[in-house]
Amino acid sequence: MSVSKGKVYLVGAGPGDPKLITVRGLEAIQRADVVVYDRLANPRLLKQMKPDADKIFVGKLPDKHLIKQSEINQMLVDLALQGKTVTRLKGGDPSVFGRVGEEAELLAEHGIAYEIVPGITSAIAVPAYAGIPVTHRDFTSSFSVVTGHEYPNKTYSKVNWDNLAHASGTIIFLMGVANIDNICSELIAHGRDPETPAAVIRMGTWMEQRTVTGTLQTISGLVAEAGLQSPAIIIVGDVVKLREKLAWFEKRPLFGKRVLVTRAREQASDLVRQIEDNGGEAVEFPVIRLRQPEAESTLRAVDDALGRMEQYDWILFTSVNGVEFTFRRLAELRLDIRSMHRAKIAAVGPKTQEALLARGLVADLVPHDTFQAEALLSLMEQFVKPGERVLFPKGDRARPVLADGLRHIGADVTEADVYENTLSLEDGEEALDMLRSGLIHAVTFTSSSTVTNLLEALKRLGEPDPVALLGSAKLYAIGPVTAQTAADAGLTVRVTSGEATIASLVQALAEDDTEEQGSAS
Repeated sequence: MSVSKGKVYLVGAGPGDPKLITVRGLEAIQRADVVVYDRLANPRLLKQMKPDADKIFVGKLPDKHLIKQSEINQMLVDLALQGKTVTRLKGGDPSVFGRVGEEAELLAEHGIAYEIVPGITSAIAVPAYAGIPVTHRDFTSSFSVVTGHEYPNKTYSKVNWDNLAHASGTIIFLMGVANIDNICSELIAHGRDPETPAAVIRMGTWMEQRTVTGTLQTISGLVAEAGLQSPAIIIVGDVVKLREKLAWFEKRPLFGKRVLVTRAREQASDLVRQIEDNGGEAVEFPVIRLRQPEAESTLRAVDDALGRMEQYDWILFTSVNGVEFTFRRLAELRLDIRSMHRAKIAAVGPKTQEALLARGLVADLVPHDTFQAEALLSLMEQFVKPGERVLFPKGDRARPVLADGLRHIGADVTEADVYENTLSLEDGEEALDMLRSGLIHAVTFTSSSTVTNLLEALKRLGEPDPVALLGSAKLYAIGPVTAQTAADAGLTVRVTSGEATIASLVQALAEDDTEEQGSAS
């Protein structure tokens, strides 16, 4: 039985920032059986692959081609002939010095279906991230994109320096930083004003983005002094003058910072979004996995507690997770929410309150300033009467503060472990490598469990001294309880957020980074 041919997607991954990939490009990654990628495609995009998909690195380093282009072309053909859906992921746009034409030609010769998915080219995106638009009505209405170096096999024709030097528009050189001396000399020798503004942008749209500005006469020396190396682009023209006014990417509070997010993946989205909105890069290592209790005895106890909803005077929730798992189990048991009609509801803070409101329930008691168990207990002590029945749906690692405190005033408290907090090693190898390489600048702890689980996860991944390793990064805790857990484990927390909320934690990160930048300058 013959195998039907697969299909190849030739996809532009964009300039680096993984959010700059197109919707079509992302779909191609998600449906691929194999992803063939190069060094300029952000590896974070590979997290979008199917769990059983294969990935093949064919990256090329400056002056060192690991795999010849002809071999890559043939690889795509061979994989497609095996019936696989293949995504060839290339940095920038595949049609701009991406050699997509060669790959597509061979596919066409073998009758293999393919699709070219354009990407955002670094020629436009990288200057924009540095505050330099390639056109501007006050300066120029045209631009040229030129390869910054010549290949020995003459893949691209030689540059016509005379025409280029006299062109009125912006000139963008890709892959040219190693050849910058020659580029500047040729432009000046062919008539371009030595005082023409110029800039070199390294790792544009990435956290490592660095920009050096000068003139055609000075830029080469400034780049050497700054130690800028490939990958970088060179931009020449009056539009470079706009950088001082329009630079935005590097001015965001968390620019250049990679922040380790340790909370459960189901909870991490808000924290990740706020970090990235402030210019940082969130690296997810969800050391917590939340699940419904697996022990039959525990689940029976939960079901028994939830089955007596009409008996409770109070139901208290201390986390969004408590709300989520409680209502998930109620639905599985087909228990009507109206059975809790006589109970008043207490919530530990605004996020838990919002989770309840989303389910049509308005909390009767919510602390105003401090969102932790002690504050909720202090508030409930004013309203709960001796003998009243209290249901407390919680995680298996919840602190005993609330239950013990309410029992002390005479309440009849039923605790129900509606979810379990288990250790997860997902994405751990990558996080460990980045910590060891010094690529993680900050670590966030959003609960005591994230502290203990991270230390245990690093141990299980082979790190002999997790405390010392984490000492190389700045540690941030969401509140005093979490900070104390970290301190008890031997960790030094740099900043504890004013409130036990994600917004307050991100604010602490941003303000601390701003203060540090200010003192450095």
